[in-house]
Amino acid sequence: MCTSLAFSQHGLFGRNLDLEYSFGQSVVVTGRRHAFHFHHRSALQEHYAIIGMANVAQNEPLYAEACNEKGLYLAGLNFPGNAFYFPTPSPQKENLAPHELFWLILGSCENLSQARALLEQVQLVAEPFAENLPLAPLHWHIADSTGALVAEPTAQGLQIWEDPVGVLTNNPPFSYQLTRLCDFQALSPCQPKNQFAPAVTLHSYGQGMGAMGLPGDWSPSSRFVRAAFLKAHASFCQDERDLKISQFFHILDAVAMVRGAVVTPEGREDETIYSSCLDTQRLLYCYKTYHNSALQAVSLKNTPLDTSELSVFALKDKPCIQLANA
Repeated sequence: MCTSLAFSQHGLFGRNLDLEYSFGQSVVVTGRRHAFHFHHRSALQEHYAIIGMANVAQNEPLYAEACNEKGLYLAGLNFPGNAFYFPTPSPQKENLAPHELFWLILGSCENLSQARALLEQVQLVAEPFAENLPLAPLHWHIADSTGALVAEPTAQGLQIWEDPVGVLTNNPPFSYQLTRLCDFQALSPCQPKNQFAPAVTLHSYGQGMGAMGLPGDWSPSSRFVRAAFLKAHASFCQDERDLKISQFFHILDAVAMVRGAVVTPEGREDETIYSSCLDTQRLLYCYKTYHNSALQAVSLKNTPLDTSELSVFALKDKPCIQLANA
């Protein structure tokens, strides 16, 4: 359960990570000389530097979302029941395990065009990173300053979709999510006109009534509609980057999960364990957590990049309440 946003025109990309448990996440910068090893291709000995949220296992970053130093963004979102990984590699394809997609795309692609060309050659193979880390059923949001794509692994191969709204959630598949937007095309941020009974005097009794009918639940389809509406109408300051980032987080807040509002079949409570925004103009990774709503940032530019080492930054997860009159 997650929501990813791509504001290509502002160079801002990020997501809510909705889950009922922590996955050992930290902000991780991978240096250009950290060798990435693959199951079915030669190692990537040197590559673009990468920053994002990851679990580090066996000294390897398993990214949830990240961008590289060229401003290319990639996020993996849960896609249960639909994601299909092939049991065996194909000699005609670039065979990758799902976790290797981050390493190859962000390590070797400068932009969305190059990423698409590579994705068109990829077959995803059912190769877990380790026995204790089972395969996650995922689809991916890929974006840069020129636009956004969605890549969905199916039994017919990796399906690549243009994403005109810059939003991705979970199930159903992306083509259905786009089609469902047609049901809400009459909604508006402006006050409604009386088309119900023009001969009857009807007055709006409050602001915001033009968007009555906008879904308010936390299902993936409803979050997709709500995020697409807000993304289409959100007003951004022209120049101030920090204010743009603040507005980005307000949109994520509108589709975030409050603990207790969503209970899984196992009886666990979903929550937005963190929200992130990647400013690809300044190469900043900004985030807040469920418990700490103060924005934190890690700068790619301030981190050693010509190295084989991983730079790992623990999340600041404790509430931070500042007294104004201390």
